[in-house]
Amino acid sequence: MAALCLSTGALYAQTTIKGKVVDNNNNPIQGATVTETNSKKQVQTDANGLFEFPSTGSSLNISIQYIGFETKTTQTNPTGLTTVQLLPSTALLDEVVVTALNISKEKKTLGYSIQEVKGKDLSEAKESNLVNSLAGKVAGVQVTNSQGNMGSSRIIIRGETSIAGNNQPLFVIDGTPVDNSQLGTSGNRDYANAISDINSEDIESISVLKGPNAAALYGSRAAAGVILITTKSGKKRKGLGININSNNTIERLAVLPDYQNVFGQGADGKFSYVDGKGGGINDGVDESWGPKMDGRLIPQFYSHGEAVPFLPHPDNVRSFFGTGRTLNNGIS
Repeated sequence: MAALCLSTGALYAQTTIKGKVVDNNNNPIQGATVTETNSKKQVQTDANGLFEFPSTGSSLNISIQYIGFETKTTQTNPTGLTTVQLLPSTALLDEVVVTALNISKEKKTLGYSIQEVKGKDLSEAKESNLVNSLAGKVAGVQVTNSQGNMGSSRIIIRGETSIAGNNQPLFVIDGTPVDNSQLGTSGNRDYANAISDINSEDIESISVLKGPNAAALYGSRAAAGVILITTKSGKKRKGLGININSNNTIERLAVLPDYQNVFGQGADGKFSYVDGKGGGINDGVDESWGPKMDGRLIPQFYSHGEAVPFLPHPDNVRSFFGTGRTLNNGIS
């Protein structure tokens, strides 16, 4: 009876063959692909780097692959835990990009044009509007910033695709389509685009899908292309890591229209000027068809009835604008 119990226990212990995949620092690797070379069966390691196969009563030949590490082939231990250490690869990696539905594929296997921008490239010279960060980083992409640092931005891929329709690409954030329309344009107001609410520090990568073939999965809304945004997620790391970044942007007015500084306000070709208090035919208009600003003493709208020199103010528009400063700090 004792011999029978021991035999049963031995058979139960050998129902699975387990292993663990670690890196060169003995940290577990999650998501490594482990292939049993004979049956071609594949499994992936869990968060602790562990994997398992059904036991065959003998050792298994396995191959372990993970992006950024050398592929390793070894044999499992049929009676205990097999620990496999992967070494960083020194060879040039095939570029891996995020395609539709957040599926990662090697770029060379795709049948359409796609370009990826890493999140760290967006943070080096951070913009308040994420769309502006793509300017000059993706071929065939044109970014137009209409209202300065905090205003809305327009982006098109490979030029205009429609005369009357929307030429901007569809934005997809972690699989969710997002409307990037510009709102509140009436009344000379600009409330920016929806994408401007995204913090570039939260971006893991951005994939720009160009052409109808790349965007076919998202339908007619993606006729002008798709911009896939993948945000960062929690990752296991050794020790405490703190990231601090700071970005300071200074803006000044560059160009103004040319203004004439010879004639004052007036309209209808009438140049007579009375008193600046509503008694003249030229009071209250903004056209410059009035008398010559030659320094004559005239009560004006801001002088409270006192006669003051009627002179031009050539810098009044430029003096209205100050220096804009945007300070963007982040800690994580």
